[in-house]
Amino acid sequence: MEIASDQGSETESINSGRIGFSGPLVSNKKKSSKKSARFKDEDSYVEITLDVRDDAILLQNIRGTTDQKATSLASQLEKRNSSFGSQLSFNLRNVSQELRRITSSKSFNKVDRTKSGAARALRGLQFINKNVRNEGWSEVESRFHELAVNGMLPKSQFGKCIGMHESTEFADGLFDALARKRCITSPSITKAELHEFWEQITDTSFDARLQTFFDMVDKDADGRITEEEVQEIIMLSAAANKLLKIQEHANEYAALIMEELDPHNLGYIELHNLETLLLEAPHHSTNVSTNSRVLSQLLSQKLKPTKETNPIKRSYRRLSYFIGDNWKRIWVMTLWLSICAGLFTWKFIQYKHRAVFDVMGYCVTTAKGGAETLKFNMALILLPVCRNTMTWLRSRTKLGVIVPFNDNVNFHKVIALGIAIGVGLHAGAHLTCDFPRLLHATDEEYEPLKPFFGDKRPNNYWWFVKGTEGWTGVVMVVLMAIAFTLAQPWFRRNRLKLPTTIKKLTGFNAFWYSHHLFVIVYILFIIHGYFLYLSKKWYKKTTWMYLAVPMVLYACERLIRAFRSGYKTVQISKVAVYPGNVMALYMYKPQGFKYTSGQCIFVNCSDVSPFQWHPFSITSAPGDDYLSIHIRTLGDWTSQLKAVFSKVCQPPTNDTSGLLRADIAPEMNKPRLPRLLIDGPYGAPAQDYKKYDILLLVGLGIGATPLISIVKDVLNNIKQQKEIEEGFAENGLKDIKKKPFATRRAYFYWVTREQGSFEWFRGVMNDVAEHDKEGLIELHNYCTSVYEEGDARSALITMLQAIQHAKNGIDIVSGTRVKTHFARPNWSQVFKHVAVNHADQKIGVFYCGPPSLVADMRQLAQDFSRKTTTKFEFHKENF
Repeated sequence: MEIASDQGSETESINSGRIGFSGPLVSNKKKSSKKSARFKDEDSYVEITLDVRDDAILLQNIRGTTDQKATSLASQLEKRNSSFGSQLSFNLRNVSQELRRITSSKSFNKVDRTKSGAARALRGLQFINKNVRNEGWSEVESRFHELAVNGMLPKSQFGKCIGMHESTEFADGLFDALARKRCITSPSITKAELHEFWEQITDTSFDARLQTFFDMVDKDADGRITEEEVQEIIMLSAAANKLLKIQEHANEYAALIMEELDPHNLGYIELHNLETLLLEAPHHSTNVSTNSRVLSQLLSQKLKPTKETNPIKRSYRRLSYFIGDNWKRIWVMTLWLSICAGLFTWKFIQYKHRAVFDVMGYCVTTAKGGAETLKFNMALILLPVCRNTMTWLRSRTKLGVIVPFNDNVNFHKVIALGIAIGVGLHAGAHLTCDFPRLLHATDEEYEPLKPFFGDKRPNNYWWFVKGTEGWTGVVMVVLMAIAFTLAQPWFRRNRLKLPTTIKKLTGFNAFWYSHHLFVIVYILFIIHGYFLYLSKKWYKKTTWMYLAVPMVLYACERLIRAFRSGYKTVQISKVAVYPGNVMALYMYKPQGFKYTSGQCIFVNCSDVSPFQWHPFSITSAPGDDYLSIHIRTLGDWTSQLKAVFSKVCQPPTNDTSGLLRADIAPEMNKPRLPRLLIDGPYGAPAQDYKKYDILLLVGLGIGATPLISIVKDVLNNIKQQKEIEEGFAENGLKDIKKKPFATRRAYFYWVTREQGSFEWFRGVMNDVAEHDKEGLIELHNYCTSVYEEGDARSALITMLQAIQHAKNGIDIVSGTRVKTHFARPNWSQVFKHVAVNHADQKIGVFYCGPPSLVADMRQLAQDFSRKTTTKFEFHKENF
């Protein structure tokens, strides 16, 4: 824009108090004799006339434009200030800025706001999220009274006051922009000024929000944004969204934006450039679109909940749904409870007809009934933790159709609860009922009991405790109580805030070692079951009969693990330490080691603990020539393992990922690496993916590990199919003819909190983008640290992402070719997307992550299965 003027004179009228000025509106030079300011845009001029009185400036006339925006300047120049000079300078600068903006608007074509992408963007640039906006001014006012000091709200408390407490730096930038607009130089504001701020940032007009955002970037309020100002707002937005890598490369991204919006190298961009970028940039919505709008709308109406008015029908429907979803668990639990009830009843009736019943009554029948269920459960509890047996039954037999093998650990916990009840019934009845009755029995009542307790009647409790039956029982109860307590998630995962001295006695290590106290418990249990008061014949001492088969089976399991892991000392090929406290171990695959995607292996490191074995999902695919696992450091053992391997790592070079790396080639001098043993593979819920043509894979954080192996397996199959079609894999053709690969489509949703997490599987993401030309694998990455689409704090990140991906094909958040979505997915829309695309088909839903989302995911799978023709079968694995 060029500034031109005519020569003229300067006039002054003392009587009226009116001072006339002419000349450039913004100038660092002394007073000029120019009487008007004209802004030239090609052949057009705009002439303005100002009336300056005391400390006020009035806009008298504007010639050369009919724009309605120009006439609104008069009202903006009515404000007063105690300092005439500062107000004059500020108002003149505002006039200059506004007129430049108005006249420059004639030199570009306005964006068509009716387009779908523009319409979606128009709803964006929200400075206040919906929850805070619904609170209204009254809530902000109440917080003002809480935070204000002497009736003034400090800048440091502004973000907290307006509900932006998680983004203090961004709130500070917003405060500065709003204050500059009103010529407020104080670091504190009054309630009235805060109300003005609130009115502006909650303005529903897109133009108003755009101007506010522009003012945030335009630090010197000259109507132009330089590259340095762009870099500063990128840093601010990246900090608000916890995107450290974008902060590190802010200068490069600022140059990218200037290259896009300033093609003529003017050195600045203006408001209309920012509007163009916002409205015309290729947006991607977190709400998944579908191919069929009509079908999608019909599905939405079908999914609307309909309330059954009849309570009997409503209860019947809920019951039928529950049985349909849990029939496997129901019949197993029914069988188990029936056996326990049958054993209890059998012993109860048996002892009711014995002589001891006349002295001890129902106490002895309860104690013996509880003991019988205890023997059964002590035998049964070993079976769900026989890993090899469970894996063989799951993989090689058809029992999985009726037996819920995925719930083996949960069933183990249920049996443990049954053991606790059995111990309570048996020990409680003996200690509080049987023994006191026996001690207080008359000589006549005691006479039939002499063959069991001796000719002399016991005279105190010590007689019972010092005997073999007594001390073995007491020690077992104590050891069981310790193991049962430390196995609870509050202690095992250190969820409770305990004193440091007590906290050292909890955690996974305490759980692991206390669980192995059951070796002692089983020995004492056999001894206790042999030395019985009321059973003297060997064939009536049935404890060993219950335990024989399960204990032999479990012992064989442990021997197999020991021998197998002994020759499966693996060689490490690569170690990588990633952000988010994750370490990846890449190993040369042992000879003959075969596994299925979704399975896990147990790992032992003697440098950390020679006894502990920990399970980790395999992240490599069966077709890979290596074996890999990704370990997140959450407890004592994993933290020590990371520390041990970090010693051999160095900072990465070139474009390799990770904070620390160690790439160990076979021919190089290997550093001294910790000895690693593996045992497995073992079955897991995710390995059932091969049963389905269509997969919906959902991983939260490190929960993506078993699912990434499935994605790689599907990708390897795609590559193999291409090679077969091109005639490069004749052997592979024979294999596929024998065992076809069922999966034809996979949807992978990975939700993570940290930007650095995307480095864990960056290679896999890029590999899918490169080789999956037909789009058989649909990848969706979500970063929850970034504010949702439409939030002003993520607006610039969204713009930058669109430019970077369009120019270079790389996502700025994940660093991969897969575009990242912001905030959390709308899971209902995700299921809807899959249901519309795959009507009349069966979908395998595999979830791996924290248990907090399990109920919602299972409910969605059930709802969509009942109300659509698509059937979703839900499988979960919790970490």
